[in-house]
Amino acid sequence: MLIATWNVNSIRTRLSQIIDWINKANPDIICLQETKVIDDEFPIEPFEKLGYSVEVYGQKSYNGVAIISKIKPENVKKGFYGCTDFNQNIEIFQDQKRLISADINGIKILNVYVPNGSSLESSKFEYKINWLNCLASFLDDQEKNGALICLVGDFNVAPSNLDIHDPKKYEGGIMASEIERITLNNVLKKRLIDSFRIFEQNSGHWSWWDYRNNSFELNKGWRIDHIYISKELSSKLKSCVIDSSLRGNLRPSDHAPVMIDLNLNDTNVDFFEDEDNFFEI
Repeated sequence: MLIATWNVNSIRTRLSQIIDWINKANPDIICLQETKVIDDEFPIEPFEKLGYSVEVYGQKSYNGVAIISKIKPENVKKGFYGCTDFNQNIEIFQDQKRLISADINGIKILNVYVPNGSSLESSKFEYKINWLNCLASFLDDQEKNGALICLVGDFNVAPSNLDIHDPKKYEGGIMASEIERITLNNVLKKRLIDSFRIFEQNSGHWSWWDYRNNSFELNKGWRIDHIYISKELSSKLKSCVIDSSLRGNLRPSDHAPVMIDLNLNDTNVDFFEDEDNFFEI
């Protein structure tokens, strides 16, 4: 089963590119972020013509997430719900459409668009950290229910210095700060594994390039788009790839799609135990 994530930075602007890529890559599930459109105006028909079901959670001009699947999603939830261990009112996060979840083929798919945070001194950064803490509580509840989890999306965090083209330049700054990495680790709690790092331990692999300063042409990128899976699924993981070619399109998204291949017919129950994969600070 092929599961993809892609921050498309406007579904309407990038629609033809997305459809072309789907026809080429043929994912079973594609999770989109930054769709930037209200639900009623999401272009569902082109995906349905390709045999996909579409679940959306969007808003005008900002944010927005979608799960597009060949297998009809069940138990679709929009935004945070429950979070029984979270000590803040989750209603403060409901105005920004950043999370959609569904059960597909025995896996809990969670698609997130984590706030950027702007700068460490801003109120938006505090919102980002609180949002991630709420996500950790949300995952605690899913884990209690025994769910096998696939958590995907634009996390706006580089998990380690390997994930930044110039770590010294950005050390301690937004998307690279210690507090963001610690908070992300608290979300994962060693229960979820970074799919990409199972196959690639080196630097030089990016999923996002700033539109400014010829960043893509100079390959000055960051790896901030991730697919995390439950440890119990790791033995079924066959590949994880970043398709950076899409960033070279005319009028591209600033992000590239990331995709994993899970062989759910594999009955092997072993799991990946490399501690380095969890990015301990």
